[in-house]
Amino acid sequence: MTSSGFLAQRDADAVEEMDRPDCDAARLERTYAQFGIVNAVVSGWRRTYTSLLRPVFSRDRVNTLLDVGSGGGDVPRALSRWAQLDGFRLEVTAVDPDERAHAYATSLPPLPGLSFRRALSSDLVAEGASFDAVVSNHVLHHLDPAALGGLLDDSEQLARRVAVHSDIARHPAGYALFAVGTLPLPGSFIREDGLTSIRRSYTPDELRAAVADRRAWQVRTRAPFINLLVLDRSGAPAEGDADRA
Repeated sequence: MTSSGFLAQRDADAVEEMDRPDCDAARLERTYAQFGIVNAVVSGWRRTYTSLLRPVFSRDRVNTLLDVGSGGGDVPRALSRWAQLDGFRLEVTAVDPDERAHAYATSLPPLPGLSFRRALSSDLVAEGASFDAVVSNHVLHHLDPAALGGLLDDSEQLARRVAVHSDIARHPAGYALFAVGTLPLPGSFIREDGLTSIRRSYTPDELRAAVADRRAWQVRTRAPFINLLVLDRSGAPAEGDADRA
């Protein structure tokens, strides 16, 4: 918790440089390229995959997953690779409305079963789509209350088995570690925008308050400094998923 002092309050009005339409294109592309390194270290998706996603997949059919706000595409690529290594057939749809993110993600070598679309989660709802799993990475802190409610409404419509929205948990120690750890990543927006993201992000208690009227959703915490907002309809036992709050 950050009840007093630095980071005591969410800085919901802060703007990340890469979200500005006129940001430097070269720095933005380097940011997308470096996301894979940063997310591999700080986002904990390998553990989230093994504990919350893999248990709902079946080896007897094609499984489906939607990644909302997929950015440069490193997270859906990782999920696709892990599922393939585990012997699952997984079709991943990764959506992001930003044409710059879409252009970068689709410029990389394709992976079997992975597709990218310029779309919002609401577009998928309008199409009547559904998926075994719905995920997002570092999206929640970008959303105002109405947009957060819209994402959760859409997730409830789209997810047949599980939805997992993973985000940074605001904490002074996390801020300090990120500030130091990203010094070797020059020429991108990673460091400054990551620190802005932390200032914008929720503490676990704040996230619980934000979804207090949605009893189907659980806030789970992961060390270090990760919030998971989870809708679990699967009834499947989680693998090593002990960190709940």
